[in-house]
Amino acid sequence: MRNDRTRGPAGAGRAGRAALTVLAGAAVLISLTAPAAPDPEPAAAAAPAHTSVNYAVAVDQSTSLSAEDIAAEKAAAARIALGDVSATSHISVFGFAAAESDDQRAVDPVCPRTRLDAAGRESVGVCVEKLRGRKDGEGTGTDFPSAIRQGVHELTSGTDPAVPRVLFLLTDGFMDVTGSPQYGGKTHRKAEGERQLAAELKKAAAANVQIWPLGFGDAPDKEQLDAMAAGGYQKGCVDLPSARPTATKVSGAKDFKPVLERIFAAAHCLRYQPGPSKRPPATLPVTISPLATVGSIVVDKGTPEVTVTYTDPLGNKVPTTGSFEDSTFELAGGEGTVEALKITDPVPGTWKVAVKAPEGHRSLPVGVSVLWQGELQGSITMDPPSPQAGQKTTVTMRLQTREGYQIKDPADYAGLKVRSRLTGDGFTPLPLRLTDDGKGPDPTASDGSFSGTVTVPKDADGALKVIGTLTASGLSADTRSDGGQVSPGALPVTTALGPVRGAGHPGDTVTANLSVTNTTNAPHTLRLSLADVRPGLLTVQPAEITVKPGESTTREVRIGIGDEKAFEGRLDGTLGVGGVVTVQDATDGDRPLVRAPLSIQVSPAPSVLDRYWWALVGAVALVVVAVLAVLAWLRQRRRRRDPHGLTLHLLSEDGEVLSVHRAGHGRKQWYAFDIAEAHSNPRIERRTSGRFAVQRSPEGGAVLRVNGRGRTRLTPTGQAELTDRLRLALGEDSVRPDPDPDSTTDDGDGEHL
Repeated sequence: MRNDRTRGPAGAGRAGRAALTVLAGAAVLISLTAPAAPDPEPAAAAAPAHTSVNYAVAVDQSTSLSAEDIAAEKAAAARIALGDVSATSHISVFGFAAAESDDQRAVDPVCPRTRLDAAGRESVGVCVEKLRGRKDGEGTGTDFPSAIRQGVHELTSGTDPAVPRVLFLLTDGFMDVTGSPQYGGKTHRKAEGERQLAAELKKAAAANVQIWPLGFGDAPDKEQLDAMAAGGYQKGCVDLPSARPTATKVSGAKDFKPVLERIFAAAHCLRYQPGPSKRPPATLPVTISPLATVGSIVVDKGTPEVTVTYTDPLGNKVPTTGSFEDSTFELAGGEGTVEALKITDPVPGTWKVAVKAPEGHRSLPVGVSVLWQGELQGSITMDPPSPQAGQKTTVTMRLQTREGYQIKDPADYAGLKVRSRLTGDGFTPLPLRLTDDGKGPDPTASDGSFSGTVTVPKDADGALKVIGTLTASGLSADTRSDGGQVSPGALPVTTALGPVRGAGHPGDTVTANLSVTNTTNAPHTLRLSLADVRPGLLTVQPAEITVKPGESTTREVRIGIGDEKAFEGRLDGTLGVGGVVTVQDATDGDRPLVRAPLSIQVSPAPSVLDRYWWALVGAVALVVVAVLAVLAWLRQRRRRRDPHGLTLHLLSEDGEVLSVHRAGHGRKQWYAFDIAEAHSNPRIERRTSGRFAVQRSPEGGAVLRVNGRGRTRLTPTGQAELTDRLRLALGEDSVRPDPDPDSTTDDGDGEHL
């Protein structure tokens, strides 16, 4: 995965693709029992980007809650409005307690139904300030039936039933209607309140209203909160346990922020990425995934006097409204205690949020987090695509980003659910179990490739289709299919394609062998093509192969890697490109013979010296003495620059030693590393394509290389900046490398001391 991207015309297409994002709330996209078809089925039809949600927020104003809890409830209501990523969502906010006389009411409308565009989110941030705790004589009980009735009314009156309906109930969970005459005589009010609560929960479930209780106070009634969560509509935005309504306790006002964000993310199928919390002035980093197509950076300022600036991973200070390069920005809550910067098509990587405050307003910590939605795509294959009845076929579904790159980090698709089914003529659909555990048909665990086998029923007699659906909370659902045909017997042309994997640089070619046997007395034309790969990244040659009658041969298939422009400047390290190689028999009605997944690892082109070193060696080989001299010089140079034995000290900005790491031999005299857990327990870890690298300097000390910043001389007693908070120094016990650096060829994993 990359952490940067090239700006320019190529990025405009990326912004357009973001408009095709399918929200994970549309998890059931295409029936898995659809009729079989011979052609591959693309991703599910696109829905409007960032599908909206209708919210209602009910805030308990009874005297059982303290003033601090009421303040936390108000901040939570504002956060709900600011955290949403869709400008077409709507929200209404109301307070509730109880009506204990004819001139009182149980519900206090505060914010009418408001569209959550930029202006609407600002207005909600203002109107929630009207919420307050009730005083004696104003009706201080807790009327849950009235609150749920009001919430259901707000969510169903004049709204589209296809839009998800979510009621957030902010309360301590203790119902008290003993002072409310509308519940009958005093001795029967508690029982009548419970009866009406059960009835209102049934109505909420029937109206598809989810209820997400958030428990405030010292000891909220968890049993009551759980019952209300279970009483509403249970089907979440995706068919995953994490999306089902649950009740959550908040342990004090300071705890509500991360708790609320996790609940909000689950209710709306968003991904939640927490960040650090510090007192201003400070720079707070937060990471946006390469899968994100839209997100909100939410900043808890604590006080409105805090000012915030945002810097993207490329080092650009971005605007808070309008467009910049390929991204669109919209700020809400800038004048309040919580603000959110919504970003469409954000640059992936680590963002820096700089917070400042004037003297007298720096006592409260400022926290940062990200709520985001993303897009996940897959490719699916059957091998063989035209099996005989009773024969096994292996089904593989491979994950990739919306731009066609393989997914390296399993955390990017955590919680993923893969469903697959084989359908076809003459038999009942068969479910498939696809796993990524490295067992059975799955060659490698946790590589984003899910595999399984299925036996084609003996009564299958026509078309076949395998369908797979990927579902993950916060990521768009993707449905893919691969079609084939049941072979009535031995095929006239049989093929076997060797492994289609390899590594290279832009402009290189990777090869695979295609074995072909024609058992007929007529020539057959085979067509080769690529699927599920972005145009320009890869090509396949030849496009057609003619097999003579009775011929049995092996042909070379060439996979060409696109040029540098095709990768939009993403090659700051090795990048995986996936897709599918298809071979069809054009002479036999385009019968599919091969649909094989391919995996090409693309890395930056080597330097001229790396590519043509052999020419230099060949030129000096004519003079033996010169050859020996050059080799001796190269050996000495390697020894003088070999980083093995360097002791690397990771320092804080105050000079405190945070970790010590011993460098190994490295690669090409560079020992590459990165900083793990940079914001909690920072330490140096060896990584082949790390952002940082060191080598010895012939003049003493070392040379530090930082991707994107060039090289810096590091003296034996000096320090060099790694990040705005971390520095690097050499330990006094750094030793010279091995006398013969060529005696080992490992890359040097290094060790922690």
